[in-house]
Formats: sequence, C-alpha cells, structure tokens
Amino acid sequence: MPVPSPYADRLSRLPVERHEVEVSGGKTAYWVYGPATDSVEPVTVIAVHGFRGEHHGLEPVLAFLPELRVIAPDLPGFGETEPLPSGVHDLQAYAQWLREFAAAVAPGAVILGHSFGSIVTSAAVAGGLQTPQLILINPIGAPALDGPKGVLTKLAVFYYALGAKLPARIGTALLRNRLIVRGTSIAMAKTADAALRRFIHDQHDTYFSRFADRDVLRDAFVASVSNDVRAFAPEIDVPTLLVAAQHDDITPIEDERRLALMFPEAELVEIADVGHLIHYETPAEAAGAIRRFLRVPVSRDR
Repeated sequence: MPVPSPYADRLSRLPVERHEVEVSGGKTAYWVYGPATDSVEPVTVIAVHGFRGEHHGLEPVLAFLPELRVIAPDLPGFGETEPLPSGVHDLQAYAQWLREFAAAVAPGAVILGHSFGSIVTSAAVAGGLQTPQLILINPIGAPALDGPKGVLTKLAVFYYALGAKLPARIGTALLRNRLIVRGTSIAMAKTADAALRRFIHDQHDTYFSRFADRDVLRDAFVASVSNDVRAFAPEIDVPTLLVAAQHDDITPIEDERRLALMFPEAELVEIADVGHLIHYETPAEAAGAIRRFLRVPVSRDR
C-alpha cells in the first residue's frame, strides 16, 4: 500500500497534464505542472530528475511552487520515456536530447536539474541550450568516486557492471533487487522524521527500478559517475543557482562552495541538516531559494 505523501494536499491543488513529444527519434513523456498561460505569462521551468529516478521525484519541490509552470520529462530509458533509438545513453546523448526537448516544448525556458540532472543540464547549457537562468539542486560538483562515500560508489560500480554481465534475467533482477534499493534509500536519507523516511523509502521502492533495461541503466550510471558539473561551469554564461546540502555524501559542501566560484555568475544556497535528498526532505526550503532567484511573487494560494 502506498505511503501517504506529506505533500499530498499541496500537490492535489496543482494542475498537471501528461504529454508526449517526438525527440531524438523516440517518444519522450513529460508532465506540465502549474498554471496555464493566461493574462500573466507564468515563468516556465524545465525540470530534469536524477539517476534512476523519474519526474515524480521532483514533485515535492513543485508542490511549493504553484506560481510556476514546470515541465518535467522522464529521462530517456526511465519512467515512461523510451530509450534513445541509438542505444547510446551517455552524457553527450542526454545533453543533445535535452536541447532538442527544450526546443520542441518550451524554447527559452529556465532549466533545472537535480543530481545527475545537474550534470545533464549543465552539459546542455554549456553546449548551446538557450536559457535565461539555470538552477541546480544537489549539484554533482566533484567526482563521485572521491566523495565521502567513495568506497560505496566503487561498490556501486561493481554492482552495475555485474548486473550488465550476468545473464539478462538474473542481471536485471539484481539491479531491481528491493533490498539493495532500500539499502540505498536508507543510506541517503538524513531526516529523523519516521513518517518522512517511510515516504522516501516508498518513493524509491516505487520509482527507482522503472528503467527500460540494464544497458540503459549501466550507461546512465557510468555517465553519472564519470562526469561532474565542474567541467561545464566556466562555459555557462547565465545566472546560476546552486541549492546544496550541508551533509551531502556525494558532493561535500566544501566542494559545492568551490564549484560556485567556477561559474561566471552563480549564487549558492546551503540547506542545513539534509543530504542528497533535498527534493524529498527540504522541498520548501529549495522552493524558497528558487522563488527568490527567479523573483517570482508568492502565490495567494499557498
């Protein structure tokens, strides 16, 4: 039985529509949250989720941003979006997909990325994606293999490699193993709130294994641990917001502070008492930082 979302009431008041678009030779599923265009044009944001996730993961943050029109796709090969026909799911392919997706559905939108999505969005913007502003939540600002839990990351490298090499049925079962998914969720969650922890674990149980096949998952994992935002920061010439966690086990806050200095124009907002799950544990704080950055007035419906 699904665990109730602490943000369910807010989300229930947020209009949402599902759409599909042909991008990079395949169908991309995406969801549009928030107000339709009316006499006052809302700010439009394209939000890109992280590794093994899908669009649902960012909903808690969107629940606190009813003023915005947010377009949230599932990355190719995850959720309801088809794998890329090329069969290649490296960073270059994902960045090209995002450039084409933005051009098709919302040219000139603000771009937002969480975790692996921060790498994809940064690569896309540095490679020519036109946007007035860039927002990175839990940005990957240093090599994952060198982080505080680098040993665990190295074990993850072995895990994904093994899943790709075993016979297909066994390998896929290993990659979708519920005990391993739950262990990953427990390791990332920092909150002491028991109800919130149950919700986080249920989210990972529900959505963390909705990948198309093990080849997509392996390629995306390699892309996520082989790249970070530092390579693209100096080439990003638009105002950028970094929303970072002071207890992130993937990118320590000291590395996030150094990352912010690599952008021509960047603002760093640090959130205390949270790790790599800002979008689940402190969505109101993240939304507040985004609203201030975009200079969006507070909705009367809040």
